[in-house]
Amino acid sequence: AFEADEAVGGLARTVVRDGYRFDLGGHRFFTKSAEVESIWRELLGDELLVRPRLSRIRWRGRFIEYPLRVGDVTRKIGPVELVRCAGSYLAALARGRGGEETFEQWVTARFGRRLYEHFFRSYTEKVWGVPGSEIRAEWAAQRIRSLSFARAVRAALLGDGGEVRSLIDEFLYPRLGPGQMWETMAAEIARMGGEVRLRAPVTRIRHDGSRVLELEAGGQRLRPAATISSLPLRDVVALCDPPPPAAVCEAARGLRYRDFITVALVVRGDDLFPDNWIYVHDPGVRVGRVQNFRAWSPDMVPDPERTCVGLEYFCFEGDELWRRPDAELVELGARELEAV
Repeated sequence: AFEADEAVGGLARTVVRDGYRFDLGGHRFFTKSAEVESIWRELLGDELLVRPRLSRIRWRGRFIEYPLRVGDVTRKIGPVELVRCAGSYLAALARGRGGEETFEQWVTARFGRRLYEHFFRSYTEKVWGVPGSEIRAEWAAQRIRSLSFARAVRAALLGDGGEVRSLIDEFLYPRLGPGQMWETMAAEIARMGGEVRLRAPVTRIRHDGSRVLELEAGGQRLRPAATISSLPLRDVVALCDPPPPAAVCEAARGLRYRDFITVALVVRGDDLFPDNWIYVHDPGVRVGRVQNFRAWSPDMVPDPERTCVGLEYFCFEGDELWRRPDAELVELGARELEAV
């Protein structure tokens, strides 16, 4: 196995600093595949913890449960705003659905313009860095669960709850963070006679149009019997020899990848909140999500009298936020943590 970085795991590795362990983003382990879960359990055994899932949305100074629960949303937006959102929803209902091409159109047609502006627009645009009018409707259909404004109104008027079921209530998580899974897997590969080569980026993929004939990585050449790639698709296309057709190369060059920065802050005292993470919809701050690492596993934090939170800032590599010095990012994170 060839790994370009100095450690295995990619974006699912665990970083350690002064005994504190950080996810690069939060990584729940959840699968409906018995075969996949059996591999996880075979690798980690009792080191694979069962953790309760709790995540909420920070919106206008309130915490709203996520995945969305209709009764909770109805209570927290308040009666006046509920009426306004209902009017916006009825206007959307009168216009009808069909032919929506963008995320903005898809959500507005099902929830109304007002709820889109309040609840969906800010966070989505924080994450992806593009307006909702430039995101495809198919993405919204896949990501947003079976919630409708009609059910919210029914819950408000009749008090029958109408709850939308959570995707999962608990998940698996390695005791020392997600990197523990991949570090254990790499050690097992080595024990069985395999090899994981670090700091060995792939620089060429020679193929015959249907299979990989030869790889160049870390200054070496290898003729593999089979190849599995976790490289970004844009990079795979660029490394192919011979190159794919011009239209494929052009499409690959047009792919953009969203990056993010995690600012980890150690705070004296108990956990600031019980959630695994909180989505921050407030448009007045740039932070998009706040992780509570001790809520993932107590062993992520070495001092029981301190907690550690990770503030996630979504950006593009090379942009203004990406280029900021660490000291400025820490100052920004501390200021925004206090603000929310």
